[in-house]
Amino acid sequence: MNEQSDFASPPPGCPAHAGGDATQMDSFRTPLYGEEWAADPGAFYAYLRQYGPAAPVELAPGVPATLVTEYAAALHVLQNPEDFSKDSRRWRDFNEGRIAPDSPVLPMMAYRPNAFYADGAEHLRLRQAVTDSLARLDTHRVSRQVERVSSYLVDQFSERGTADLIEDYTKLLSLLVFNDIFGCPADAGNRLVEGFTKMFDGVDAEAGSVLIAEALAELVAFKRAKPGNDVTSWLLEHPAKLSDEEMIHQLLTLIGAGAEPMRNLMATALLIMLSDERFFGGQYGGALLVEDAIDEVLWNVPPVSNFGIHYPVRDVDLYGVKLPAGAPVVVSFAAANADPSLSSSRQTLSKRAHLAWSAGPHACPAKDPAQLISIAAIEKLLNHLPDIELSVPVSSLTWRPGPFTRGLVSLPVRFSPVRRVRPQPAPASASSGASGQKAGGKPKGGWWSSMLAWWRD
Repeated sequence: MNEQSDFASPPPGCPAHAGGDATQMDSFRTPLYGEEWAADPGAFYAYLRQYGPAAPVELAPGVPATLVTEYAAALHVLQNPEDFSKDSRRWRDFNEGRIAPDSPVLPMMAYRPNAFYADGAEHLRLRQAVTDSLARLDTHRVSRQVERVSSYLVDQFSERGTADLIEDYTKLLSLLVFNDIFGCPADAGNRLVEGFTKMFDGVDAEAGSVLIAEALAELVAFKRAKPGNDVTSWLLEHPAKLSDEEMIHQLLTLIGAGAEPMRNLMATALLIMLSDERFFGGQYGGALLVEDAIDEVLWNVPPVSNFGIHYPVRDVDLYGVKLPAGAPVVVSFAAANADPSLSSSRQTLSKRAHLAWSAGPHACPAKDPAQLISIAAIEKLLNHLPDIELSVPVSSLTWRPGPFTRGLVSLPVRFSPVRRVRPQPAPASASSGASGQKAGGKPKGGWWSSMLAWWRD
């Protein structure tokens, strides 16, 4: 499932096809968007290596950046905050009005008052609140909640004998589990699921942002008045004394940066498990485990493929590549993991040597719970539906476009229909389906309140 190719000539859609000297860094920038990019990013990475450890790219129309493709150079950027800042208020093109206000990359790059965009003492204060709160999570509780959510979601489609594992399972599972971890009341939880779904799917993202902001503000106010045994309450109680604004942006990053990568991680791991005979059978007898599939994805198809955005605090020379101050430097976790210089020793490296979780002071603080949830969710699904298989050829599957994440558009499967675990409430109107859901699949009242009601029955 390694997506890297030996493609050294300009890939389809690359501006180099229009002519020009590839050694002239400013003559053109390779776009990290569009159908060609989504179909084969490995070809683009292979081509970009001709520039050295980093190359000029365009993240979206009119948004220039430098992409770091070499493993050692990536570590250098991630581990040297004195030269490379995370504070996007340093972004020169944005400050000088050269970035369109409706650019699709702004939600991922614009400054927010949270640990992700902070440096130094402020980063330490905000990050400590997050790591201390996440450390209080009970792994047994998280595992039980994954089992509950998995059973609930499978129950919604098990009688059909078919499903799209992304639409029906992976994109909802992480959000519903997070609702429990963060202590969301029913209404706020419903709006968070709906809002993040709109944002992740690119369907009315602006409305999704409004729903998320309203729900998080309500959650923070609720937990200030009635703290509980959850991450939101622990963040509020922390000696860092986070303001309401900081709380909202910390929660936004924790939930959003957790749910979207986990959706992609679980779906790609399921694709491998359902299409590779090392897992499901054949001459190898299906001996490899879910953990092996997760590790393969983290090395070869990291769910966040290009991110770790930094801004040089001054003009910097990165192993021969000149990086101007205030210009975004994006770390390609996918390209760095596939760096040819690692090829001879890659299989003997520690499983944690990949950069899928980033590295340095801004390494993902939730990698352990994220991996726990992903493995448990896949295991539960396969236990519920032991004869599940892909219902389309692997070659027909498509990947979502965009520079930052790597995720499938859909993952259609089939299996022997299974009778529902629990009876569903009768539909309230003729427009509702037999399961008490609206025609579009969303339960009346929302996914979170529906799940809570299902579990109480």
